Amino acid sequence: MNPDFSVLDGHLSEAGVDGYLVRADSEEADQYYLSGFDAPDPFVTLYDGEVHLLFARSLEYGRAVRESRAASVERGSDYDYGTYVEESGPHEGWSRTLTAFLDAYGVESVATPPEFPLQTADGLRKQGVTVDPDDEGILTEIRATKTEEEVEHIRQAQQANEAAMERAETLLRTATVEDGQLRHEGEVLTSERLKEAIEVTLLRHGCALDETIVACGTDAADPHNRGSGPLAAGEPIIIDIFPRDKTSRYHADMTRTFCRGSPDETVREWYDLTAEAKQAALDVLEPGVTGEAVHAAVCDVYEAADLPTLRADPTAETGFIHSTGHGVGLDVHELPRVSENAGELRPGHIVTIEPGLYDPAVGGVRIEDIVVVTEDGYENLTEYEESLVV
Repeated sequence: MNPDFSVLDGHLSEAGVDGYLVRADSEEADQYYLSGFDAPDPFVTLYDGEVHLLFARSLEYGRAVRESRAASVERGSDYDYGTYVEESGPHEGWSRTLTAFLDAYGVESVATPPEFPLQTADGLRKQGVTVDPDDEGILTEIRATKTEEEVEHIRQAQQANEAAMERAETLLRTATVEDGQLRHEGEVLTSERLKEAIEVTLLRHGCALDETIVACGTDAADPHNRGSGPLAAGEPIIIDIFPRDKTSRYHADMTRTFCRGSPDETVREWYDLTAEAKQAALDVLEPGVTGEAVHAAVCDVYEAADLPTLRADPTAETGFIHSTGHGVGLDVHELPRVSENAGELRPGHIVTIEPGLYDPAVGGVRIEDIVVVTEDGYENLTEYEESLVV
């Protein structure tokens, strides 16, 4: 993939700087996006109309030459790194090396991402380089608009996600109920057992995740409670899976709420309201509409049913107590936002729509799809059906 960096060019011109500088490992999404290179240790990427890479040591040099999108790949030894370290110590030695690297490209001033290392910035400033923090996070903004190739990466991750969700639902459906607990093949069915099944399925589909949510009963009343312990019959079970494809590094995200057995009347009402709220958000979603307007559509449904929302009461601790959605890409949570004060949605934006209701006295309900904004509306990348009772 070769991103269009014309917006970055315009940003540098407007900011009056010579280049954009990143120092991070490739787990930092902006670094991976700009460099096109996957490395576990921090390295430097300079953009001055072209991409240039600098590694302190030679370990990743050969692979970077072969795999990155960089116009040039260099090592600290190309700029007397060892000599500088001997003369000045490791920190100042690296600053002098990095300054020499920038000098080679005629770069005297740089913009940096908001989370650029302070020690590196201060060291460059001591060497006379102008370092201006990019408070807007321009690379993160650029990443928000996905190319067709990126959409396909996320679509593939979502297909793996749905296979994992199907495996989890199958375990719930085939479980027996004994003394109010779910059992599978004679053993208590736990949140941990479902997570294991989800992770194994994702691995078989080329995806992985650090953690997922399988939260039952009162655990489900906390939107980010990962869940633990035995799963109970008759209570809502929120399953939220957000895997990353191991090849493309792009994420997907989906949530379903299930109940094995008969949920109480409140849970049924909440589920139907949440399905209605999700559809209301989708009905509003199109290019040019704001994320705030989509969020408002969800709040309207819940508030009409006399349920709390943060829009109506910023101190609410039950009801709808989070935003409607977020962008998904190299990060599982990225721009754009679908919340109060969120800006315009544009073609190529990929966002989640995930209304939900929460109360420790009831549990929780959340339904989440992932969609891409198109020129004339949206495409729902989620094909998994919605069904509360399994």
